[in-house]
Amino acid sequence: MTKLVIFDVDGTLVDSQAHIIMSMDAAFATVGQAAPDRDTILSIVGLSLPVAMRELAPEADDAAIARMVDGYKDAFQTHRLKQGAAASPLYPGAEEALRTLGAQGDVVLAIATGKSRRGLDALLSDWTFADLFVTTQCADDHPSKPHPSMVLSCLTDCNVAASEAVVIGDTTYDMEMARASRVQGIGVRWGYHGGEALMTAGAHVVLDDFGQLNAALDEMWKG
Repeated sequence: MTKLVIFDVDGTLVDSQAHIIMSMDAAFATVGQAAPDRDTILSIVGLSLPVAMRELAPEADDAAIARMVDGYKDAFQTHRLKQGAAASPLYPGAEEALRTLGAQGDVVLAIATGKSRRGLDALLSDWTFADLFVTTQCADDHPSKPHPSMVLSCLTDCNVAASEAVVIGDTTYDMEMARASRVQGIGVRWGYHGGEALMTAGAHVVLDDFGQLNAALDEMWKG
């Protein structure tokens, strides 16, 4: 029976925190405000950008939010063009783990991310293994996490039952999205929300490094 592994991107596959913080600083500068501190910014990673911006600037009106979103996108794209793949480097072991899973005949891979399509496509263009992903879902086409829409689309596109799928992510939004989809969730400790929060949000297990992923998947699916 085919298994589906759905990966988040920021904080799970790539370390984009410096890129995100720099872009958020630029976004707040468009309305003459200082950005929140690093931990506050990282706490909203995973949400779709307009939703994240509203969380960070609850007093801002719609016009200001729109300017901040555009400012973030412009800064993110400019930095991306200057730095290339170095702007969001893969975490240690990520590529090896993806290639190992992708080589298994009964496993298919997918992406569910709060990134825009433009941002995701730019990232994928740098990955020689991007064709391992059968389907990629992003913020442009779905409600923000933790809404289950992205996962449900992955299940449909891959023709896999929820009982045979798992979401891998670093935030409570990922775990809540998995739970809303009736899919298991595996958390990763190296991202932005921390292991305790992930377990509270319903993670089946929290990984310390990518080397633990295969064993965690085997244990979960056998169970």
